[in-house]
Amino acid sequence: MPSSGARVRPRSLRWRLTLALGTVLILAFLGTFYVVYHETDSRLRGQVDTDLRKEAASFSLTVSPPGVELTSAQIAGRARHYVGEQPFSAAERLLYAIVPGQRLATNYPELLGQSAHDIDDTAAKRHAEARLTAELRAQKPGFSIQRAPDAGDVRLYVEAFRTEDGLVSRVGVAEPLAPVNDALEGITRAFAIGGTLTLAAALLAGFLLAAGFARPLRRMARIAALVDAGDLSPRMEYRGPRNETRILADAFDHMLDRLEEAFARQQAFVSDASHELRTPLTAIRGQLEVLARRENPGAAEVRRVQGLVAAEVDRMTRLTEDLLLLAHTDEARFIRREPIELDPFLAELIASLQPTTDRRLSTATVVPGILNADRDRLAQALRNLLRNAVEHTQPDGSIELGAREAADGRVQIWVDDDGPGIAPVERERVFDRFHRADPSRARSAGGTGLGLAIVRALVDAQGGRVWATHAPLGGARVVVELPGYRRLRL
Repeated sequence: MPSSGARVRPRSLRWRLTLALGTVLILAFLGTFYVVYHETDSRLRGQVDTDLRKEAASFSLTVSPPGVELTSAQIAGRARHYVGEQPFSAAERLLYAIVPGQRLATNYPELLGQSAHDIDDTAAKRHAEARLTAELRAQKPGFSIQRAPDAGDVRLYVEAFRTEDGLVSRVGVAEPLAPVNDALEGITRAFAIGGTLTLAAALLAGFLLAAGFARPLRRMARIAALVDAGDLSPRMEYRGPRNETRILADAFDHMLDRLEEAFARQQAFVSDASHELRTPLTAIRGQLEVLARRENPGAAEVRRVQGLVAAEVDRMTRLTEDLLLLAHTDEARFIRREPIELDPFLAELIASLQPTTDRRLSTATVVPGILNADRDRLAQALRNLLRNAVEHTQPDGSIELGAREAADGRVQIWVDDDGPGIAPVERERVFDRFHRADPSRARSAGGTGLGLAIVRALVDAQGGRVWATHAPLGGARVVVELPGYRRLRL
C-alpha cells in the first residue's frame, strides 16, 4: 500500500514543473526580501547613527565650547536653553545633559523626573518611565537602543566631555526609530502584496509553460503506446522552435522511421523466405515421397534424387545468404569505405571472372582516379552485374565493363552485353526482389531473382544509384553511379 507521501506527490510533469518553479521563485523571493530588508535597515540605522553623532557633537560644542571657561552652572544653563528650543515628540530627538552637581537638562522633563507625571498616566507607564530614566542616567558613552513609553524604540547616543573644572559631563541624543520601523514595515507590506501577486502570476505562467513543454512528451507517450500496440505509422511531426523539445521529437520520429524500416525488412524477409523456400522444399519433399514409394529403388534412382535434393539445398543456401545480405544493407556499419584506385580495381574484376566463362570480356575504362567506397561491397555488386550479363548472353557473347567520370565528384560504372536487352517497361522493375524480366527463365536454372535487388541495395547503401538502359552492344546496360570520386593529378 503506498504511503501518504506517495499519494500526495504529483505525478503530472506539468504540476511537478510548476511546483519546482514555484519553489525556486519562493526561495528567490525570500532571498531578495532578506537582502532588501536588511540592506534598507542597515542604511537607515546607519543614517540615524550619523545624525545622532552630529547632533551630539553640536550639543556638546554648544554647552561647552572649546577655549571658553564656563562653570558647571553655566554649562547646565546653556544646556537647558539648548534643549528648551527643541521639545521632544515621537518625530523629534530626545536631548538631555548630565552635569555633576547640577539639575539635569532635558526636553522631556517628565521622563527624566524633572516634572510631575500626567494625571492620566497608568502605573505601568510610570514604571516604564522610571526604568528608562534610570537607564538613561546610567548609560555609558556609545550607542544603545531603549524603549520609550510614548515613542517606542529609540536609538540613543551618549557622548562624554570634561568641563573646565575637570568634571566629566555627558550629553545624550536619542531619536525615535518609528520612521525606520515604518519604512521596514512598508517594505514588508510591499513584498507581501506585490510578491504574492507576482508569485501567483509567475506560477500561472509557469504552469502554462510547463503544459507547453509537457504537451510534446504526452503526445510522445501516446505514440509510444500506439507503437507498443503494433501501429508504427504515427509520428510526432513537431514543428515548434529548434530547441531541445524539437530535437527530441525529431530523434523520436527518426527512431520510429528506423523501427518501421527494420520491421518492414523483417516482414519482407519472412515473406520472401517463406515464399521462395516453399518451392524447393516442395520439390525435395516430392522427390523423397517418390523414392519412398519404391520398395527397392535402384542406385541410379537414389543418385538422381540425391542430385536433385543437393541442387535444391544449394539454391536454398544461396537464397538464404542473399536474403540475409539484403536484411543487413541498412545497418550503420554495413559499409566501410576506403580509397580505391578504379582502373586496376576494374581490371582485376574482369581477370578474376574470365577463367570461369566462355564470354568475351573487355574493359573500357578511362578513370585515372580514386573512389572512396567499400571495396568488397562494390566488387560484389559488379560481380552480380557481370554474372547477370553472362546468364543473358549466348556462348562467345560480348560483355564490357566500363567507367567514366561524372559531375559533382561522382563516377559511373556500367556493364554492357549483347544479349536480348531489357524492355523499357521492365527497366525499373528488374531491381525488385524475385522479379524476372524473362518469364522463360525457370528457377531451376539456378537464379534466386535477387541479384539485381542486391546490386541496388549495395549501391544505395553507399549513397549511389543504379539504373538499366540500352547498351551500344545491342543488349542491356546497367549503370552504377557513386559519389566520392576524385581524379588523380598526373
